[in-house]
Amino acid sequence: MRGHPKALDDPPTDILLRLKQVRHATEALTEDLAPEDFVVQSMEDVSPTKWHLAHTSWFWEAFVLSEWMPEYEPFHPQYQYLFNSYYVQAGERHCRAQRGYLSRPTVAEVVEYRHHVDAAMAELLGRSADDAWDPRLAELVELGMNHEQQHQELILTDLKHVFSVNPLRPAYRELATKSDGSGALPTPEVGRLGWIDFEGGLHRIGCSSEGFHFDNEVPLHRRFLEPFAIADRLVTNGEYVGFL
Repeated sequence: MRGHPKALDDPPTDILLRLKQVRHATEALTEDLAPEDFVVQSMEDVSPTKWHLAHTSWFWEAFVLSEWMPEYEPFHPQYQYLFNSYYVQAGERHCRAQRGYLSRPTVAEVVEYRHHVDAAMAELLGRSADDAWDPRLAELVELGMNHEQQHQELILTDLKHVFSVNPLRPAYRELATKSDGSGALPTPEVGRLGWIDFEGGLHRIGCSSEGFHFDNEVPLHRRFLEPFAIADRLVTNGEYVGFL
């Protein structure tokens, strides 16, 4: 996975603030979970939530702190093996299909691991604020934040499958209730589903800006497309069920 930076001229203090926001958002997705929810791997293509939390910390250890902070001490010597995913150049890794076998480290230990990495990243970027801001480091941190945001999506996707195979049909989060406790808030009106038509023909596809993008979004190229249409808003769960 390679990426291109969004704003190399952002000062380290701004990037540190955005990094803290991204890291907090990851943990906020798990605040309503029970400890048991973090460990389940319901199929080979699902990773336990605990693994996502650890892997997104391993990324900073493996590709940022190990290179840019020589005195950094890894939190645990075996985490390099346990929480690598498919980065062959980073070394051997635990079998993907067996991530759910890991009752240890515990959820609490993984959270401690995250805080250990967060403190080191704050120290590193704090030093960079006092020195010349290396664009290579800025690019790597930008890539790491986008990588972690990808795993935020994966956490929700994987939890959806984990809960779907449970006969108790647990909810990820309960519906919001009225202030007087009289019941759930009414479903908001989403409006009639409309369609936006696009003409067929030869189109340019790919990233054409200097903003952040992954390497598989370039180069800009041409493709012939048949005429098509897309909805003007997101599809609701009710509409999806009706379609089924």
